[in-house]
Amino acid sequence: MRLNDLKPAPGAKHRRKRIGCGESSGRGKTAGKGNKGQKARSGASIRPGFEGGQMPLNRRLPKKGFSNAKFRTEYAVVNLSSLEAKFEDGATIDEAALRAAGLVQGGAWDGVKVLAMGDLTKKFTVQVDKVSAAAQEKIEKAGGSVTDKQAAA
Repeated sequence: MRLNDLKPAPGAKHRRKRIGCGESSGRGKTAGKGNKGQKARSGASIRPGFEGGQMPLNRRLPKKGFSNAKFRTEYAVVNLSSLEAKFEDGATIDEAALRAAGLVQGGAWDGVKVLAMGDLTKKFTVQVDKVSAAAQEKIEKAGGSVTDKQAAA
């Protein structure tokens, strides 16, 4: 086999669709845009929700209800497997240590929560905002201790 024998697989290459190149091209005359109207003009793009100047549906309907979403408490989640990988035996783990280890990133969190995913063989002293019951059980089983900031407050 030589370089001049190489060919793309059958069906891998397609000719470019030549829009507006005569009646026989299949996309001639109006080039698939129909006859006249706003969408037939060059540079036409209509933003989503625009109804031709009519008051849009999202503005016609009454606004009702309330959502507590903006007041929700957001926790940065850390799994036990991550603690096992990043920290030495006997370490004290708090939010500052987690940030230094790169396990908690960004400043938009209301607290840190430790979850029980993974196994634990090292002994840790964990001082975070929340710890799941299963994670607390695993930490204490490995000989560590948990100080839950919310329980202490």
